[in-house]
Amino acid sequence: MLKYLFTISLLFIVVYCKANIIQGRVTDDSNQPLPFASVFIKGTTTGTTANATGQYHLDLPPGQYTIICQYIGFRKTEQSLLVNAPVQTLDFHLQPVNMQIKEVVVKASGEDPAYAIIRQAIRKRRYYQEQVKEYTCMSYIKGNIGMKGVPGKFMGQKIDKEEMGVDSTGKGMVFLSESVTKIFARLPDKIKLEVISSRKSGGGFGLSFPAIISLYDNNVAAVITQMGPRGYISPIAENALSYYRYQLEGTFEEDGSTVYKIKVIPRRKHEPLFCGYIFITNNGWRIHSTDLYLTSDYQLELMDTLEIRQTHVPVTSDVWRVKDQVLKISFNKFGFVLGGTFVNVYSGYNIHPGLPPKFFDRIFLKYDTAYDKQRRGYWDSVRPVPLEQDEIKDYHEKDSAAQAERDTAVSRNHLLALQQKQHPVTVMNILWSGASHKYYFQRDSAIAYHTLSMKGLVKSLKYNTVEGLVLALEPVLNMNLGEDQQLQITPFVRYGLSNTHLNAYMRIDFSNSSHINNRYGHNNWVLAGGKRISQFNKDNPIDNITNEFYTLFLKENYMKLYESWFGNLAYSRIFESNSRLFAGVIYESRSPVENTADFVIFKNAHKQFLPNHPYELADIPFDKHQALVVNVDFAFQPGQQFIALPDRKIPFGSKYPTFNIGYSKGIPNIANSIVDFDKWYLSASDNMNFKLFGEFRYHVRLGGFLNNRSVQLPDYQHFNGNQTFYNIKYLNSFQLAPYYEYSTTAPFYITANAEHHFNGLLTNKVPLLNKLKWNLVAGANAFYVNRDNNYVEVFGGLENILKVIRVDVVAGYQSKANTRIGVRVGFGGILGNMMNFNSK
Repeated sequence: MLKYLFTISLLFIVVYCKANIIQGRVTDDSNQPLPFASVFIKGTTTGTTANATGQYHLDLPPGQYTIICQYIGFRKTEQSLLVNAPVQTLDFHLQPVNMQIKEVVVKASGEDPAYAIIRQAIRKRRYYQEQVKEYTCMSYIKGNIGMKGVPGKFMGQKIDKEEMGVDSTGKGMVFLSESVTKIFARLPDKIKLEVISSRKSGGGFGLSFPAIISLYDNNVAAVITQMGPRGYISPIAENALSYYRYQLEGTFEEDGSTVYKIKVIPRRKHEPLFCGYIFITNNGWRIHSTDLYLTSDYQLELMDTLEIRQTHVPVTSDVWRVKDQVLKISFNKFGFVLGGTFVNVYSGYNIHPGLPPKFFDRIFLKYDTAYDKQRRGYWDSVRPVPLEQDEIKDYHEKDSAAQAERDTAVSRNHLLALQQKQHPVTVMNILWSGASHKYYFQRDSAIAYHTLSMKGLVKSLKYNTVEGLVLALEPVLNMNLGEDQQLQITPFVRYGLSNTHLNAYMRIDFSNSSHINNRYGHNNWVLAGGKRISQFNKDNPIDNITNEFYTLFLKENYMKLYESWFGNLAYSRIFESNSRLFAGVIYESRSPVENTADFVIFKNAHKQFLPNHPYELADIPFDKHQALVVNVDFAFQPGQQFIALPDRKIPFGSKYPTFNIGYSKGIPNIANSIVDFDKWYLSASDNMNFKLFGEFRYHVRLGGFLNNRSVQLPDYQHFNGNQTFYNIKYLNSFQLAPYYEYSTTAPFYITANAEHHFNGLLTNKVPLLNKLKWNLVAGANAFYVNRDNNYVEVFGGLENILKVIRVDVVAGYQSKANTRIGVRVGFGGILGNMMNFNSK
């Protein structure tokens, strides 16, 4: 009954609004569909785009219209239509354009006539780039990604195909979304998006960001930076003739103008260049349409191919804009095979919107309060691109499953089903891979859960010369308290078999989100206490695995430790602006510890383990003592842009550096504390993308002690050295410096880390390196305390080795030692940089 009422309601809306649907199919002269053909009303940008099977529909009020259908490589066709019925059919059968090669004067050099056309287009590039000072338009986006193959295992882990949303053969749609967004733009680089509506199959955020690609820009961004950090050189860029060859394939007449089909051919592989075709009209030497693609041979990363098809149409007699844009991606790596299509339909251009001077604020993307509340009838009425059968099926199945899950979420049977669906904990989980279990329960009308997890016992084993073999237990209990509140309880227990010391402490984290003066923020409280073992340098310059390798195999013990009974209370807040505040107080009763283990796998009589007390600071005593220290830190990045959701704002990024300021106070004479110091620092860091010329990253820090009356070793200013082959803290370390030799309590110091990632620049001229896509990286690190305490190192290396690995050759010039040269290995490249980011 409800279904019939819904249908009657829709019919009432259709009649009341006097909406009429024009539908049909676009085919070639062999009746084969022309996917994503443009269909629009003559003299406007009001229209639609056919789907992959050539089907289209267009909603129009009654009246007389001239409908135009256009497809790259086919003759534009017009049909007149009197719209006077609720549903009318209008098919288009397009004929291939009759390509002709006109008689041209060929220069003595044998230059193809395409070059003269491209030169004209290059001369007009800046004019068209700056022709429209500001504009608004509507954008409809539909995107889908389908899997065509999935491996049984990936990196040793079994792939759950059902969870991925594919069938037993590894095929199925894994992503489907559509959205309607209004675009506001102003030269040179202002843009604002308002998401009117958005949906995703099965629920969640859809793709609401239109891929605005302008080939009138010298450097063209390819959707996301990770696909091409350097950007791509436009076929009509100022310097395009140095990068491309051109070939005139033919001409055809359209609306009284000649359109030239020009083949775009990169001069060299491994440059950020397009392949394919660009169509130029002699009516102003502007872009008529494009059929270009990027491949992995031309510095496309992550994907195998990216195809970009655009159709440009007149908005006024002199202004043309993109009417529709189709992006196709393909990926075939590690057994995963996928393809995706993203259709952007632009309409309703206003090139004189008269936006107020301060219209473009720091809100870059804004979601309407009802962006995700629209029903199916709404989407059927606004969707310019008809859904395909597999898309209809995907929406139906996933939306129905999501609704069924919501309907049964509070039932006891559903709770039991969720509990039983979990994989049982095995002995291998406990010993190696780790174990996790969810405890489901009902809260109000929804399902919530707590999680108990634990690392594998074998993976938790540690070894150092102080404790010997360490047995460790590190369970984590995450509790969902509702109303955006979380409680995490983490006990840490470790026992050294050699020194027979038991260290155990508890950490409790309580986090919640809050609104202060209508501003969203995230708070976190930490309470911790017990007995623990720590490195003298709180930045932990060497990790457990690296220390274990050097200790057991090379008989070199770099990790320097002390024990303490401690209590810690800390508060941190992430503000809506992404500024971060930290304040904490810690009390420690610190005790020295000595080496008690000397086991090694490979015996070496010529080496001896160094004492646990840093040998570089041997003349500075470290005795048992108490310390009470207060720490305050604040980080901020000016010029932050935001995504505005109905209930809060999310920081999106800024073009300015990130600044950090911090202060630590050692408080004496309370609970036997003997420390008495005032320590400060100020830092700035940034990543600067220069497109074709690579990316520059830096981190500068200065600080010192305003008061150093009583400073103990853990409170010194330590510089993050590195005496191993492995490094990932590139912008916060010195790759060849000793760990503690330069530690200081001086009133002032300054550090600087800088590196330039060439991202294919220079190495693309070296045949083997450009084929392997190994990229050059170079830079320098330095710190200065005084004339007797300073350090400089320079390095050059290769990254993006297997997309992950980076290798540097480093020369360190030290004030307290001879010059050293070494090799360091870490993460770097398209995927490696992500791993470095996650490790911070």
